Formats: sequence, structure tokens, C-alpha cells
Amino acid sequence: MSESVELELLINCTQATILRFPWSTDFNTTVIGELNRTEVLDVLGEMITRSRGYVPKEFITECLFPTTKSPYELPWQLKTAWGVVFGAMLLVAITGNCIVLWIVLAHRRMRTVTNYFLLNLSVADLLMSSLNCSFNFIFMLNSDWPFGSVYCTINNFMANMSVASSVFTLVAISFDRYIAIVHPLRHRTSRKKARIFLLIIWALSCVLAAPCLMYSTVMTKRYNNGKTRTVCYMLWPDGRYPTSMADYIYNLVFLILTYGIPMLIMIVCYSLMGRELWGSRSIGEHTERQLESMKSKKKVSVVRMFIIVVTIFAICWLPYHLFFVYAYHNNQMTSSSYVQQLYLGFYWLAMSNAMVNPIIYYWMNGRFRVYFQEIICFCCLQFINSRMRDGVPQGVLLNKNSNSELGRYRSYRPRSVSVRWRPPSTEEYRMRTGLPRPAHLGVNVLESAANGGSDKQPVVDIAELQTINFLHLNHNSNELQHSSSNSHEFS
Repeated sequence: MSESVELELLINCTQATILRFPWSTDFNTTVIGELNRTEVLDVLGEMITRSRGYVPKEFITECLFPTTKSPYELPWQLKTAWGVVFGAMLLVAITGNCIVLWIVLAHRRMRTVTNYFLLNLSVADLLMSSLNCSFNFIFMLNSDWPFGSVYCTINNFMANMSVASSVFTLVAISFDRYIAIVHPLRHRTSRKKARIFLLIIWALSCVLAAPCLMYSTVMTKRYNNGKTRTVCYMLWPDGRYPTSMADYIYNLVFLILTYGIPMLIMIVCYSLMGRELWGSRSIGEHTERQLESMKSKKKVSVVRMFIIVVTIFAICWLPYHLFFVYAYHNNQMTSSSYVQQLYLGFYWLAMSNAMVNPIIYYWMNGRFRVYFQEIICFCCLQFINSRMRDGVPQGVLLNKNSNSELGRYRSYRPRSVSVRWRPPSTEEYRMRTGLPRPAHLGVNVLESAANGGSDKQPVVDIAELQTINFLHLNHNSNELQHSSSNSHEFS
């Protein structure tokens, strides 16, 4: 290597290694520039020996011997298609989970123990969608990490923490529903206990994601054509994925703790709840508790909703976890041309779980559906209002200060109403009311000028009809009073 590598490149790579891993040597970058080739090689060997493998050989190799392959880039058509798919998913996920947060926090009736767990699940999904998925998608799409080493650490930590928090929250919901249905006489979980459980969930999630804070780093790959690519990855003491045994063990433990064991617990809990709600000892025979539970449609609908949530979670995350386990045993797949497309598909399926949950709440929970429709209608009305401000009379615009549907449309209500009305004949009027026909009834009838003839139906102001009804009611009341006084006189 000493003969094939120029001295200038050797010095530059050594200085880059010192800047990246300053704790691995006592030399600084200025001193390295004054050394000869042999001394520089000795410094590199001392750094590797002293750090016990913490200085990656790949970092030095990529610097000294740039790869001859050009970086793989997706065609712009595929980039556009994946951008639309991921953009729609992120829009629905972020908007839906923000609405769930508003529903639970802004409405007192929705602050139940179960909804606190749903709130925590939405927070985890929101963190995953906004702080992790969008940045990871840009990285996977361009094979380049432009956000720096600090956010690389934050991104990896946030991903594992939010996934663990979502799973542990689903397990807590399963236990809460199990106690409420299978053991209804036991003490229910209070709001104070629910908050304590949520703190424990986040603490365990942070502990499980702690290795991301210690081993996340970035590396710049250089190519012969002059292009560079920065990679965000986890550098373990024995290397990186997919050759690191430490990385394989961590991913396996993470798979067991965030997928295997939780899914087993939830399957057992919901199986027992299903047997309690829908099971029977014999055909046509139910226990007393089963009959009581079957009467509670609310309990049944809530359990059915959570069963669907857990099932969707299992379907979305299983391919993603299996991909990493299989890639470790088949390293050639990671260098294939289709691996980027395959990983993007599995990653989208896993991230879409954050999008599906608010849709399930809207579909299967009546209270959530009402508040979802309320905020959606409000946003639509605000949008229509803003679009109608230009070129529309002010009276047609919706009234912001109105508190009811009547107040919203009162601003453009007609001032008067005219109806087609055929005046009754004298005999018809006398038979209906018992009064002689008023003289003004025929005078105030306005003939339609457009019709131009007396054979057309006349138009009568609605005020005339109100006056007639008032006179008729007043006459009837006078007759009742007169008959009452006569009866008193005869008595």
C-alpha cells in the first residue's frame, strides 16, 4: 500500500481519520503533514491498534482506495413515483395523528384511560412520520445523507424509540382491555396509573434505543468519477451491517422485544377476550357474563377495533424485520440492483402503519368519527370561505361569528317571499272561516305583469296570508270567550 498510494493522499486520509476519531491518537493534523510516508503508516497502525477496532478499516479503505463503481441512482420516473407514494402517506399520517391529538386533548369527554394510550400511540406515530420517515426517505432515494452526523444519531434513535413506544403502548392497551372484559370486578386502571405506565413505556423505549446514540455515525464514500456519497449507519466495534455480529444480535433482540414477545402477548389477551365476548359453552347456551358482555356493544366494538389495529401492525412490520435478518445471512442481496426498490417497499409498508391507525379510529369509533367530521368540515368551510372572498358579494359569504347553521346562512336569506296563490271564492272562504270575505283581499292581489292576463295565477305577498290567519284566530278566540260567558250566564 505504501508504494501504490501517493504521499499526499495518505496524509489527507490520515488527517481525515484524526478529525473523525480524535480520541484514537495523540497526534494532530498539523503534525501529520510534516511526517514522511513510513511515519504516517506507523500512525495509522497505532490508531487501529490503540482503538481496538473502533476506527473502521472501511473508513480508511474508502479514503485510500475509492471504489471504481459509480453511485447507483434511480431514474427520475421512479423517484417521482416513490415521492408521490411517500408524500401521500406522510400527509395522511401527520394530519390524522394531529387530529387524534386534538380530539383527546381538546375535549374533556375523550380523556379516558384508553384514549390516553391512543394519544401516546399517536405521539409515537407522529414522531416517526415527521422526524424519521421523511429524512430516511430522502436518504434512501438518493443514497446520500445530507443532514450531518448529529441528526444521523437523532434519526436512528428516534426511529427505534418511536417503534418500541408504539409496540409497548399496544401491549398496555391489550392488558387494560383484558382486565376490563375478563376481570370486570378488579380495580380499573386510573388516569394517574395510566400516566405512570406511559412514563415507563417511554423510559424502556429510550433504553432499548440507547445503542443508536453510541454507535451512529456517517461516512463519505468517494468514487473515481469524482462523486461522493455520505452514508448514515451504525458503526459497531466489530464493523457495520451486514457483516457485524453485534449489529445482528441487536437487531435480533430488537425484533424479539418489539415484535415477537408483544405479538404473542397480544394474541393471548385478545383470544381470551374473544372467548369471553363471543364464545359459548354449547350451542344456544351462554354464561351470565357472556350475556352481559354481549349486551355491551361498546365493549365489543372497542375490542374489535384494537384487534384490527394489532393485526395491521403485525402485517406492516413483519416484512421489514425479516428483511434485515435475511440480508445478514445473504450478504450478496445488499449489493444487488433491486435491493433499493425492495427496501423502499418494505419501509413504506412499515411506515404506513402510522397512517392506517387514524383511519381505523374514524371507521370503527363513533366519537372519533364525529370529531373527525367536525374538524374536516370546519377546514373545508374555511377553505371555501377564503376562496369565495374574491368576486362574491359580501352577503353570500359565511358568517364567522354564527354559532349555528341558521346563523351561517342568515346573511343571505331573502327579505321577502312571494308565492303563487289562488284566492278562494266568497263561498269557499265563508265555509272555511265562518267570516265574510275581507274587501282588501281582492284589492291587494298583484297580477303578474309577465303573464299579462287575469287567467293566470296571481301572486300574493305572504304578509297577506299572515294577516288573514291572525284575523281568523282572533275571531275564533272571541267566539270561545263569548260562548264561555253565555254558559256562565245560563248556569
